[in-house]
Amino acid sequence: MEISGRVAVVTGAGAGIGAALTHRLVAGGARVVAVDLDEAAVRAVAERAGAVAVPGDVADEAVIRAAIETAEREFGPVELYFANAGIGGGGGLDATERQWAAALDVNVLAHVRAAKLLVPGWVARGSGYFVTTASAAGLLTQLGSAPYAVTKHAAVGFAEWLSVTYGDQGVRVSCVCPMGVDTQLLHTGMVPEGAEADGQLAIKAVTTAGAVLSPEQVADDILAGVAAERFLILPHPEVLEMYRHKGADYDRWIGGMRRYQAALRG
Repeated sequence: MEISGRVAVVTGAGAGIGAALTHRLVAGGARVVAVDLDEAAVRAVAERAGAVAVPGDVADEAVIRAAIETAEREFGPVELYFANAGIGGGGGLDATERQWAAALDVNVLAHVRAAKLLVPGWVARGSGYFVTTASAAGLLTQLGSAPYAVTKHAAVGFAEWLSVTYGDQGVRVSCVCPMGVDTQLLHTGMVPEGAEADGQLAIKAVTTAGAVLSPEQVADDILAGVAAERFLILPHPEVLEMYRHKGADYDRWIGGMRRYQAALRG
């Protein structure tokens, strides 16, 4: 899919990958609605990029609906939806019900709610594109954070299901699974209150596994993947080899991850 002239919604657009995507999309000729919980940040990004800002929590279906309706009013029907917003969640078994619920809401159910609003129209028109920002954690796992690991697996699973179910009806889906990206989520968002040790383990597991990429590099990789209509977009190509090793011998992979975790904990 070419992005020039397309109408797009980007969530989590106040910083990081979402902000970079907003800038890249507008520069490529797309018309963009940028959504983020941080009102000041998303308005600043939208003003600099030439997008339209919609502040709000994308876990709330009303906010998603407002973003879609704003796009339709300002530009026309939404053709690309970037479900990019995400949070870290909590630590291990001590993660609270509230932390689990928040991670499920933002990392998974926000995608489901957006798809429910968009996919019927895309099927009727025979065209639409849903881009999920998941994580390498959704293919592998995330040391130090059970909610993040589990909800990113679920995000990958929902993207797969969406593509299998609606791919023959014109709905295209991409699932982005990077490792380390130089964002606030990596540096502070993985350290929940009361689980600082787990949070530091999560950060170390990511930063020692491979290069930490800039949000701009990841945005470029995402748009290249969208142009090629690839389902799995891997800004860190080595994730594919890791995933193959996992599938080839699950028990061996789990043993290796246990050893990796022990080494990081020292």
